[in-house]
Amino acid sequence: MANEVVLLDLKVSPFAARVRIALEEKGIKYESREEDLSNKSSVLLKMNPVHQQIPVLIHNGRPICESMIIVQYIDEVWNHKSPLLPSDPYRRAHARFWADYIDKKIYPIGRNLWASKGEIKESSKKDLIECFKILERELGDKPYFGGETFGYVDLALVPFYSFFYTFETLGNLSMVAECPKLVEWGEKCLEKESVSNTLSDQQKVYEAILQIKKELGVE
Repeated sequence: MANEVVLLDLKVSPFAARVRIALEEKGIKYESREEDLSNKSSVLLKMNPVHQQIPVLIHNGRPICESMIIVQYIDEVWNHKSPLLPSDPYRRAHARFWADYIDKKIYPIGRNLWASKGEIKESSKKDLIECFKILERELGDKPYFGGETFGYVDLALVPFYSFFYTFETLGNLSMVAECPKLVEWGEKCLEKESVSNTLSDQQKVYEAILQIKKELGVE
């Protein structure tokens, strides 16, 4: 059976970037279809009727939704190379815990930082820095979160490396000063073609966020 792989995509989305990295890691050929979230396609509405959001992976006509669920699917279906989740059940559960932490913390708090003012913005800034420090402690002196090889937790977090400039500029903070090991980790991840060919330019992400701020009326 031929593999037809289509990704309903959005270039500046960190969640879509996760899926693109996973596909690149596995060497899977796929068609990227850029979505306009202000004018969602009939395909997106059909393939993800519950959330109506990207990313959606369509494999041989069947949709899989939610970025880290898609990544797990990719890892299980194309298990011939570059395993993303550890084989050991404990380490696999550990990786899922940290990916879940990233999902529940980084984007929601980061969004509060750039979509708010005053005390909420300052509180979000402190919370975001603390989350990054917790992740930095988990990373420790390892090259990657799982050890010596790029894996599931790295893939979950590295798209937010593209947001570091936005966090720094809009939050008046320095990632190098606050979390130097995390910045070094991000630079190491960028040495991988699957990451460097996939991540959005930090300036483009910043410009996209500024546009969203304008639409929200937050100056």
